[in-house]
Amino acid sequence: MATIQTAIAGSEHRALYDRLNWRLLPFLLICYLFAYMDRVNVGFAKLQMQSALGFSDAAYGVGAGIFFLGYVLFELPSNLMLPRVGARKTFCRILVLWGITSACTLFVRDVRTFYAMRFLLGIFEAGFAPGMIFYLSRWYGPSRMARAIAIVFLAGPIGGIVGGPVSAWLMTSLAGVGGLAGWQWMFLVEGVPCVALGVLTLYVLSDRPSQAGWLSDEEKRLLQAELDTAHSREGHSFKAVLRNPKVYLLACAYFCIIASIYALSFWLPTIVKSEGVNDTILLGWYTAIPYVGAAVGMYVIGRRSDVCGERRYHSSVPAILAAVLLSLCVFADGHLIAALVLLTFATTGLWMAYTVFWAIPAQYIKGDAAAGGIALINTIGLSGGFWGPAIIGWAKMATGNLHLGLLIVAALACCGAVMLVANRLPSEVRS
Repeated sequence: MATIQTAIAGSEHRALYDRLNWRLLPFLLICYLFAYMDRVNVGFAKLQMQSALGFSDAAYGVGAGIFFLGYVLFELPSNLMLPRVGARKTFCRILVLWGITSACTLFVRDVRTFYAMRFLLGIFEAGFAPGMIFYLSRWYGPSRMARAIAIVFLAGPIGGIVGGPVSAWLMTSLAGVGGLAGWQWMFLVEGVPCVALGVLTLYVLSDRPSQAGWLSDEEKRLLQAELDTAHSREGHSFKAVLRNPKVYLLACAYFCIIASIYALSFWLPTIVKSEGVNDTILLGWYTAIPYVGAAVGMYVIGRRSDVCGERRYHSSVPAILAAVLLSLCVFADGHLIAALVLLTFATTGLWMAYTVFWAIPAQYIKGDAAAGGIALINTIGLSGGFWGPAIIGWAKMATGNLHLGLLIVAALACCGAVMLVANRLPSEVRS
């Protein structure tokens, strides 16, 4: 009899989470897809924008990364307000404002306005990624978090897969239409959909399970019972989070991972072009290849981490492998196939590390303080998104090639892995 009841309960839980998965995850993935594209499409814009406006490599690297300075300055306030304001209104504000700002990048005329628009884009997007992580923790217990995060954060690799060819097509096909350059059309076309998504957020999402009209009373009860069991250690204050040294060690590890990811994201078109690819459309397809590997790797590592109930090594080992592969890219100069293979597996390793990383904080920062704790980690760590692209730009200006920049980025990824291993966490939750 007990076996039958257990089987029925298991079937009910599977049906419930199937509903959650289809209702929440695809929409969040699409929103984050546009967030990622609006962050890194400047990498493709560089191919036309830099020569048209007379930017140096160093100026481009700083401008690409200055997005993250605006982001980190406003992220913590945004996420501290999220539990009070609610995810629906917060996400709506973020999506609408960043969509308008991204589209308005078409008006950039010089380095100062380029810096200003990138900085504003960071301010308006502040809090979106950590806000989604906190939001998912309201619906998924720790044993399911890594898979949920992996699905939503597939938006990054998918953005790379779709964004490269689409950005290249927009820049070549619409060049000169209406008196606008191709890069201007790219910013406009890729920015406007975010405004529509922001409005849809108010109708698609519910702030918490108890407010979800699309769940039955029984489904709400089942979900809340599982969440109450998973989060039995509620009650951390944000002050306690601020005093926790593990939070800062995690933030430093995240800094290294993010610096590596965005250094590759922003400079990937330039790296591939340096291997002799001059056709913009072909370049778009080549730059999509590394993200195909990343998408597969993220899903596999997220699922395996949940099954094993282990986080640190599932995040640190891929980061170390990525560091080794990035170092080897220096020796692939002039060999397109070898460079693409190394870049593909390096990109895959970094995104795998990133995916599992975000299942770690929710394991020991509980309650509404989790919003602030996650934002604090992201605020400190995401500044790596400025330094990563800037380091490659400065190194290229100093040496005339990308080798030194890639080696520094590889060293950062390795340091991040070491810090993750050193940060001993509470007992991992097994599914």
